Amino acid sequence: MKPIRLLALDLDGTLLRSDYSISLRTKNAVKCTEAAKVTIVLVSGRVPAAIEPYSRLLGLRERPGYLVSNNGALIQESHTGNIVHEAQIDNETVKAICDLADAEGFPVQMFEDNVMYVSRHNKYSGYEQSLTGYREVVVENFRAMAGESCYKLTIPGDPALLSHVEKLVRTYLGEKITLFNGRPYFLDLMPRGSDKGSALARIAEILNVNAAETLAIGNSTNDEAMIRWAGIGVAMANGDERIKSFAAFVTENSNDEDGVAEVIEKYFFSKGADQ
Repeated sequence: MKPIRLLALDLDGTLLRSDYSISLRTKNAVKCTEAAKVTIVLVSGRVPAAIEPYSRLLGLRERPGYLVSNNGALIQESHTGNIVHEAQIDNETVKAICDLADAEGFPVQMFEDNVMYVSRHNKYSGYEQSLTGYREVVVENFRAMAGESCYKLTIPGDPALLSHVEKLVRTYLGEKITLFNGRPYFLDLMPRGSDKGSALARIAEILNVNAAETLAIGNSTNDEAMIRWAGIGVAMANGDERIKSFAAFVTENSNDEDGVAEVIEKYFFSKGADQ
């Protein structure tokens, strides 16, 4: 087996515990990969500002690495902030999404920095605000604002009802966007061709690394593309059953039990890190 040169880590439900913290064991394991000359990529549906604190905590401001935000629509160098790739939803598609959601009685939201802009307040955006600390701002003419610059739109709602909206979006706009369920109550809409797998492939090309030299760890359906692309795709014990079904293996431990450290220690160190 070729040495692993690229390590991609999803955040929520993978690298982060349920309280959105990173354990000391996991933090140390990630930092120690620098000695093995491994490039770390943090890959998330979050916006850049919501990834940055974890990048600093893991020392990625001081070592070359990459931050993939908005489910792959934006790629930046962790140590410089330079953008190496970005894709946005075009204005007409943004308008069509907003109109479709409104016709079906659903709000729409988007994230920028630490602000969650919403077309109208709803219990799901309120729930997200309480979890993440995002400041919620209700925008009267959300449709016009979102059309100016948009990496990702989200339709929040009851998971049982969102499936209906997803079918409509796929039917009328499927050729223009990529869809994910970032959370059960969020339907995320991305520029066509933007996903974590394509982002990881772009980074690998920059580094002259191939899939066989890449390890990716995730837990949710929006991690599918990168887990499938990587030579070693790993699903978390707490992950979605679909992801587990095609992963190379499933961790013994969950995100609350240092599942990521378990994988890093297995592939990069002969002895486990200190507990």
